[in-house]
Amino acid sequence: MIDSESARRDSSVYDVFAVRYGTRTTSKSEVYLNYHVYGEPDATVGMDYFFWIARSPESVIVIDTGFATDVGVRRGRTILCEPSAALANLGLTPADVSQVVVTHAHYDHIGNLGLFPNAEIVIARREFEFWTGPYATRLQFAAPVERSETARLSDIWRQGRLSLVGERETIAAGVEAVVVGGHTPGQLVVLVSTDYGQAVLASDALHYYEEYERDRPFAILADLEDMYRAYDMLGEIASDPGRLLVAGHDPDVLKRFQPIGDADDALAIRIA
Repeated sequence: MIDSESARRDSSVYDVFAVRYGTRTTSKSEVYLNYHVYGEPDATVGMDYFFWIARSPESVIVIDTGFATDVGVRRGRTILCEPSAALANLGLTPADVSQVVVTHAHYDHIGNLGLFPNAEIVIARREFEFWTGPYATRLQFAAPVERSETARLSDIWRQGRLSLVGERETIAAGVEAVVVGGHTPGQLVVLVSTDYGQAVLASDALHYYEEYERDRPFAILADLEDMYRAYDMLGEIASDPGRLLVAGHDPDVLKRFQPIGDADDALAIRIA
C-alpha cells in the first residue's frame, strides 16, 4: 500500500509512484526510428507499460490510465495487473481520484478513463483538437489509437469534465503540465513537486532513457523536430540533481528508483 506521510500538511507536495501494469518484448529496430542508420545489429529490448500516481494529503492525481484489457490482449501485450486492481493493491479506489491527466491519446494511456466517471480529465488543447480533427483517421496516426477511446474524450468534453490546457499550465497546486509535442501533436510532460525534488513524468516524450542519451528518436512520431526539442529539454532536466526524470516505458525505471516489493515482480515503483 501507499503510505503518505500523515504529518505533512503541504498539499502542493506529493508522493509519486509509477505503476507497472504491463510489459512486452520487442526489438530496437521496432522502437527506434530508422534504426538501420546507426549501423548496429538489432537487439531484443523490453518495454514496460506504466501509469503514474501523485498523492498529497488532500488529493490523488492519476497520470494516464493504461490500456484496456481487451485492447492489450489484441495488441499482444502481457498484462501484469489491470489498472483498477493496481489501484486497489495500493489502497486506492477510483473515487479517491480527483483529477486524471492524459499525457496523450494513444491506446496505452487512455484505455481506462471509464474508471473515473467523476474526475476532472486534463489534456492538452492541441492533443484534443488533433484527435477530433480531420487527420486523426489517417493510418500512420491512427494505428496506436482506439477510435472508441478518442470518442470518449469527446463525450467527456460534452459532459463538462474535460479541461484543455495550453503550452504550460499549473493544473493543481505543485503540478505543472508542459506541452512538448513530438510523439503526438500535444504530448504532455507532467512536473510534480515532491520532498526530494521535482518529479518529471516524461510519459512518451521519452520512452527510453537511451533516446536522449544517444539521440535516438522513437519510431512513432508526429513531428521529428519537436521530438528532438523535447529530448534536449529532458536532457537538460536530467542534469539537474533537484529533478527526477522518469521515462515512460523503460524497464530501467525499476533500477533507477525504488520498487515496492521484489524488483523482478514489482508492480509499483516509488519515485519520490
